[in-house]
Amino acid sequence: MTWRKSSFSGPGETNDCVELAATGSEIRLRESDAPTDVITITPAGLGTFIRGVKAGTLDQLGR
Repeated sequence: MTWRKSSFSGPGETNDCVELAATGSEIRLRESDAPTDVITITPAGLGTFIRGVKAGTLDQLGR
């Protein structure tokens, strides 16, 4: 499985970032500082998640 790092992360291995890997019909997400914690989602589910983040509908979860 090939993990891809967010383009918003800086260079090198020490920068914490979100990483994604495509595996067939699923996408896996992980935080680089916790690589064993993996979330599996469909491409459609990821699109819904990204739209929700951009719209701010998930902001209350961090409070």
